[in-house]
Amino acid sequence: MSEKQYVIFKLENEAYGVDIMSVKEICEYKESVKVPNTPKFVDGIINLRGDITPIISLKKRFNLQDSKVNSDTRIIVIGLKEKQVGFVVDEASQVLRISEEDIEPAPEIVAGVDKKYITGVGKLEDKIVLLLDLEYILTDHEKDEIQQIS
Repeated sequence: MSEKQYVIFKLENEAYGVDIMSVKEICEYKESVKVPNTPKFVDGIINLRGDITPIISLKKRFNLQDSKVNSDTRIIVIGLKEKQVGFVVDEASQVLRISEEDIEPAPEIVAGVDKKYITGVGKLEDKIVLLLDLEYILTDHEKDEIQQIS
């Protein structure tokens, strides 16, 4: 029985998880600088330790209602091709181990071609966690657009 560790984060009241091995860091929210002519889900860019980092709102990407930033708001940073990218989430407060036997494939209703970023559903004692691969949140065209932001 093998286990994986997941960074658990929230959007609205729903729990999501991302494999800890794909996360470079989690940092407090920083106001981003808006960049013209970018996709609507790109909040802007920040300077993160000398690297220009595009910031993506997962709520906008998932067509959820955008909410106010508060003290719990975090940025989850991953590597995407040659650039690091940050994803704004409502809260990222814990790392959980989930055994492979407690992970089921994504249901057919959400596992269409355009939903390849959903890697499975983790079953915990009192809740379920939608497991995501943030690298696949964006289409190849969107990834190319993100690479052009500097």
